[in-house]
Amino acid sequence: MKTIKGPAIFLAQFMADEAPFNTLDGICAYMADLGYKGIQIPTWDSRLIDLEKAATSKTYCDELKGKIASHGLEITELASHLQGQLVAVNPAYDDLFNAFAPKEVHGNPKARTEWAIQQVNWTTKASKNLGLTSHLSFSGALIWQTVYPWPQRPQGLVEAAFAELAKRWTPILNVCEDNGVDMCYELHPGEDLHDGITFEMFVEAVGGHKRANINYDPSHFVLQQLDYLHFIDLYHERIKAFHVKDAEFNPNGKVGVYGGYQNWANRAGRFRSLGDGQVDFGAIFSKLSQYGYDGWAVLEWECCIKDSVQGAEEGAPFIDAHIIQTVKRAFDDFAGGNEDKDLINKIMGI
Repeated sequence: MKTIKGPAIFLAQFMADEAPFNTLDGICAYMADLGYKGIQIPTWDSRLIDLEKAATSKTYCDELKGKIASHGLEITELASHLQGQLVAVNPAYDDLFNAFAPKEVHGNPKARTEWAIQQVNWTTKASKNLGLTSHLSFSGALIWQTVYPWPQRPQGLVEAAFAELAKRWTPILNVCEDNGVDMCYELHPGEDLHDGITFEMFVEAVGGHKRANINYDPSHFVLQQLDYLHFIDLYHERIKAFHVKDAEFNPNGKVGVYGGYQNWANRAGRFRSLGDGQVDFGAIFSKLSQYGYDGWAVLEWECCIKDSVQGAEEGAPFIDAHIIQTVKRAFDDFAGGNEDKDLINKIMGI
């Protein structure tokens, strides 16, 4: 067993126009003061990283790591969620997702997809240049609008959608293989990969590609009412990243899983700051440690009630308190346990 690294924090939800949240140095100093040891960088924010330069220049990456290390921090992973989303977009969502891409590809789905693929591949290459082994992203979605089968889905639709996803993602996964980086899909409602079975279907469609892995985030499973602890038992071999994010599900006579088009505060399923929701993080950290997960525990803060500043302040000690220093020796070593073949044979009666 190995010890999980942390605490770390995903910077996406904290970047803003005002100091100290508007520069890399400012936010690094702020997070280090709160006790974080690592930062996860969203590659769509140019204030944090020049993605093209990071993908093409080891010197730039060394300088970036040095700047971050001067604050006592290190990079845990790079994330390309927004770009990964655009690898596969159903036309029903074209206008809604334009905000994720530069204006020059708006209204041109083919150009937008090509831009997104380049961005995701740059993130993989930048990860290698930074000495990282995991890269987080979304899968995108071609058939999310059919998640509830009414009207009924035509036969063959799901198979065709996953074949197309595999066609788009296999070359990206091959770039991951060439660079020694795991692609960690965040299984998330709104993505075609949103739970265990859809991830299994995707892995089968990409021929069992070893670089197709998981960013484990229990909050998305609480909102789907999926057993997030059993999930670890099933898929621990492919869990290569971990978002520590809390959530709660409180259905009533008015709203349930689908949320009734309500805002986040009025939904049955809500993301919460760490410790304010229903996720059993003690059990999660135990299971991940049991299975030898040795990556980072990264806070992703999203809460519809608590302010982000308070969430960040509370997050580092919360994670730190849950990290298990795994055993170096068996607890009953004191009672003796050296192998004695004669004794073994005697016990067995042979």
